[in-house]
Amino acid sequence: MSTLFSQFFNKINSISPLEHKFTEVLDSIALKPKILYFYGKIPENVTENGVLKRPKSVAIVGARRNTRYGEEVAYKMAFELARRGVVVVSGLALGIDSIAHRAALDAGGVTVAVLGTPIDQIYPRQHEGLAKEIIERGGAVFSEYAPGEKVFPKTSFLARNRLISGLADVVVIVEAAAKSGTLSTAMHALDQGKDLFAVPGNITSPLSEGCNKLINQGAIPYTGVDDIMRILFPQRKKWAQPVIFGNNAEETGILKAISDGVSDGEQIMERLKMTASTFNQTVTLMEIKGLIRSLGANRWMMN
Repeated sequence: MSTLFSQFFNKINSISPLEHKFTEVLDSIALKPKILYFYGKIPENVTENGVLKRPKSVAIVGARRNTRYGEEVAYKMAFELARRGVVVVSGLALGIDSIAHRAALDAGGVTVAVLGTPIDQIYPRQHEGLAKEIIERGGAVFSEYAPGEKVFPKTSFLARNRLISGLADVVVIVEAAAKSGTLSTAMHALDQGKDLFAVPGNITSPLSEGCNKLINQGAIPYTGVDDIMRILFPQRKKWAQPVIFGNNAEETGILKAISDGVSDGEQIMERLKMTASTFNQTVTLMEIKGLIRSLGANRWMMN
C-alpha cells in the first residue's frame, strides 16, 4: 500500500450488514456477505416527510474504456443525483465507475465504492487518491474481503458486482460491450428485484451493444435524471432542481443550458442569443474557475 493511503490502514472497520440501515439490504441478496470491511463513514439515514429513512442510492457502472459520450452521460447523471442527496454507488474501476465517483464528489454529494480486492488493497492503484477523497468527503470504501485475504481476481470482481447492485435502489448501466463483465451487475440487479436502467447508444458502437441489448430485453431506457427520480420518489409531483447561478447573466445562462442537457456550444449560443466572441470569452473564464469543462469539439459539461 502506498504512503498516500497508509494513513487509513489502521482505520479499517468491520460490521455485519444487519448492523447498519444502509447495508442491511445486503442480508436479502444471494450469497449475502457475513462481514463487510470498510474505510470512512457509512451513509446515515435521512429525514423524509418527518420520518427517518435509508438514503436513496443509485449504482452507476459501465465500461472501463468508455467513450466521450459515456463520460458525458455518466458525469451528468451522477452529478445531478448527488446534488439531490442521492448516494452514488460504484466500483472504483477505471472508466465509468471513477467518472461517477468524481461527479458525485464534485457535486458535494456522498459516494460509496465497493472493491473486488481485500480492503487493504485499493485497485487500481492510481485510484488511491480518489478513494482517499471519497473517505474524506463523508463516503465509504467497502470490501467483503479481509485485509491480506487471498482472492482470485477473475471471480472476486464479478462477485463484488452483486454488492454494488445490492446496495442500490436503482442500477444504471452506462456503457457495456456485448460480453462485458459490467453486464453481471445488471443480472444481479434483476435477480435482486432492482429497477434497471441502460443508457441507449449508437447501434454501431461496440460499447453500446450491451446496453442496447439490455433495453431489448426489458431494461428501462435512460433519458435523463428525472427518469430515476420518478422511481426513487414516486410520491413527489416535482423533483427539486438545484438553483444554478454564475457570476453574471452570461455564466448563469450557460450553466442552465448545460444543466438542461444542451452541451453543444453552437446550440447554447443560439438559445441565449449570444455572440461567438462573448460565448468564447465566458466559457474560457468559466473553465478557469472550474465551473465547466470542455468535452472537445465545442461541447461542454458542468464540473
